[in-house]
Amino acid sequence: MKRFSLTFTALFCAVFILSAGAALAQASGKPYVRMDKDKAALLMVDHQTGLFSLVQDFEPAEFKNNVLALAALGKFFNLPTILSTSLEEGPNGPLLPEIRAMFPNAPVIHRPGQINAWDNEDFVEAVKKTGRSQVIIAGIVTDVCVAHVALSAVEAGFDVFVVVDASGTFNTAVRDSSWARMAAGGVQLVNWFSVACELHRDWRNDMEGLANILATYMPAYSNLITSQNFTVSNQKDKK
Repeated sequence: MKRFSLTFTALFCAVFILSAGAALAQASGKPYVRMDKDKAALLMVDHQTGLFSLVQDFEPAEFKNNVLALAALGKFFNLPTILSTSLEEGPNGPLLPEIRAMFPNAPVIHRPGQINAWDNEDFVEAVKKTGRSQVIIAGIVTDVCVAHVALSAVEAGFDVFVVVDASGTFNTAVRDSSWARMAAGGVQLVNWFSVACELHRDWRNDMEGLANILATYMPAYSNLITSQNFTVSNQKDKK
């Protein structure tokens, strides 16, 4: 019961902050900018094995699932993807092996010391080389490696979307203040499921492909897929 209560509280806070960000954007008169698979690039910053231990605002298994779900979406939509690490040879450790396996040909920018990846010329050059005007960002930790890059990208003229449930940090207080800072700076805050739906646009666009990803990384969603398969099977049997 306690765990449920904490999870519900965290979800309520997330919804409140995301709604507040949307309200601020509406109040400012800024038009709705949608993620577009033909305009977006995916930036995965510092999802390193050592840094995963710093993430305390999500349960470990849940967080890893969210990160891999986002990576799977990047692959499914063929988004140009850029990976980056910080001090990989030290305690931060290497990239999560599953991410590297999904993107064997993606550029990996190994930063020798820059905290903000946008301060690394190779990283910025790799982003610009994609030719995309939108960047979808996730990483560890939310308040530093994600927020700094996101705000820098806004300043550079990109439309920026931060995937909040694939980014983690020390606690919910730090996370919430980071979300507020980014939203105030013009960053759109999204979760990986909203990324999936906004990029997909229409269920008639390879419904099976996206549904398989959702069923893999959102177990509850597999119930919907089971119901769909059952309905389709029954319809075929009646013909």
